[in-house]
Amino acid sequence: MGYSGTVLRRANARLAARRAERERAQSVLRAEIYKKLPRVAEIDRLLRQTIVHIIGASLREGSDPSTSIGSIRGKNLALQTERADLLTGNGYPADCLDDKPYCAKCGDTGWAGTHMCDCLKVLCAQEQIAELSKLLDLGEQTFERFDLSCYSDQVWPDYGRSPRENMQKVYKICRDYAQNFGRYYFNNLFLSGSTGLGKTFLSACIARTVSENGFSVVYDTAGNIFAQFETQKFSRNSEDSRQARDGTRRYLGCDLLIVDDLGSELATPFVQSALYQLVNIRLTADRRTVVSSNLTMEDVRRRYTPQIASRLEGEYRVLPFFGEDIRLQRNRQL
Repeated sequence: MGYSGTVLRRANARLAARRAERERAQSVLRAEIYKKLPRVAEIDRLLRQTIVHIIGASLREGSDPSTSIGSIRGKNLALQTERADLLTGNGYPADCLDDKPYCAKCGDTGWAGTHMCDCLKVLCAQEQIAELSKLLDLGEQTFERFDLSCYSDQVWPDYGRSPRENMQKVYKICRDYAQNFGRYYFNNLFLSGSTGLGKTFLSACIARTVSENGFSVVYDTAGNIFAQFETQKFSRNSEDSRQARDGTRRYLGCDLLIVDDLGSELATPFVQSALYQLVNIRLTADRRTVVSSNLTMEDVRRRYTPQIASRLEGEYRVLPFFGEDIRLQRNRQL
């Protein structure tokens, strides 16, 4: 999971705050019960001494301390029974003073061994969606709200089908790709078409669904991405260079990278090199990418090097978008 440092820090901070809140609430409850039921406080003190008695018995008995340990354990169980009776008799659950983490799997640490626990993954997904929302309007952009009625049902001769029929297919591929991320027929998508046809909307839907399913997602424009590569290589400011290096690592290492508006950047030799590096490294590492562009594959072959065009054309499923600009249609209806 290639979550960004910002996402991980925020998720860990929330986990720590939740842990501290649980401990604070437990402390308040313990103080309340001890004040109301002093015998419970005394029993807890005696129970804490049990481990000391067991260790002492083990040291005193030369060979077999089982008799002494058994006696101590018997007293321990009796104290626990008395404690439970006192608590339940006064309206408290028998285990209300036990230290119970929210997540039994990781003990609220966020990690089960060397693996990130599901509880931390959920927090990371929430923080990631919040970060994506700064760039994408994720408030209403879900597959359920995608409106096919915005597309004409009149056949376009150049395509042999209507924009609505085409978008039904495109929509289904994008939805299935997101819902079955990492297991779908196509690893990478290339959304190709003019502005105002839903490319960004569907990209946002993919980003939300994949993120909610626990994968790391990075969304950015092509121009910003290549600017980060350029800053990393040429900047003389150490802080700018460090931040750019962290950014490029995110682009290269995340589970899903969504590149918006490919083709809007200047096609300089450096950009050509950075794009090849980005595409090739992610393909080699078997990481998924979604590209949104106004370019057709013919445009791609004219604009970029043969190596780049070959990878985009051969390793990406091209999804064409055509029809009337939806934004203009909506503005005319206002």
